[in-house]
Amino acid sequence: MDSKYIATGRRAVRIEAESIRALEERLDQNFDQAVETIKNCRGRVILTGMGKAGLIAQKIASTLASTGTPSIFIHSGDALHGDLGMVTLEDCIVALSNSGETDEILSIVDACQTMGLPVIGLVGRPRSSLARLADVVLDTSVEKEAGRLNLVPTASTTTMLALGDALAVTMLEARNFKPEDFASLHPSGSLGKRLLLKVKNIMHTGDEVPTINHRHNVRDALFAISAKGLGVTGVLDESGKMVGIITDGDIRRGFEKGSKEIFDQSAEIIMTRNPRWVNQDMLAREALEVMEDHNITSLFVHNGPGEQVPIGIVHIHDILKSGII
Repeated sequence: MDSKYIATGRRAVRIEAESIRALEERLDQNFDQAVETIKNCRGRVILTGMGKAGLIAQKIASTLASTGTPSIFIHSGDALHGDLGMVTLEDCIVALSNSGETDEILSIVDACQTMGLPVIGLVGRPRSSLARLADVVLDTSVEKEAGRLNLVPTASTTTMLALGDALAVTMLEARNFKPEDFASLHPSGSLGKRLLLKVKNIMHTGDEVPTINHRHNVRDALFAISAKGLGVTGVLDESGKMVGIITDGDIRRGFEKGSKEIFDQSAEIIMTRNPRWVNQDMLAREALEVMEDHNITSLFVHNGPGEQVPIGIVHIHDILKSGII
């Protein structure tokens, strides 16, 4: 590999890293004011920008929204042709422009300030028109872009993105945003499932639950285990309460000890009494922890403390397929 390409790549990364370090040193009371403006916004945070800055604005809007701050992106050009109607009197504006002289941005800022909305500007030139118009100015200036031509937005957009992330992370703390809050906004993600998915959402119920009467023999237990395919069957008394369980391993070990005669013996002989249960409202990840701690693959499910009537069963494969890990 030609080493000159590696050197160019490292130079680009170094320039962008230095730009972010410089940004860190510039964060001041304006940053505090921007956070307070967003925190006090009763509507949504409206992100807007053109070109590469617009793409960064979209990402910041997405990050804010996913962390509990209602936010949307409006393209600056589209806003001037009707999309400004999305903005309400309770919103605040975050406008991104490296030059601070983008015509569409300035027109939007002017229109929003006429509506009485606070404007936060992420600006690469502190003496620009946008910097003069904005109520709060966050300086995203960079000494140079990463490319040798110093033309393509690279370090400048990276700096804007880092500042947007800083706002979002600070808002997490300002709003006391918890993992459970994050999960509620990401129900299909692995973290959301870990924090929200309950045993009752994935357990087998009804005819899928393997059970036999305590008067049945081991052969009946084997048939029940084979029919349901979960490696276990519950043993119920006459009232329907579970008095034990039998696994395919129990039958195998019984067969090794007692030969074929084991199949005609009562299921109670080889069953495990007082098996472990889980409540239907237990988180799936907690049920998995029980399985791992006790080296078991299935757990019968009850619907409340002291209940001994099984309403379902959950297998380790059900939990793994759910995507919580």
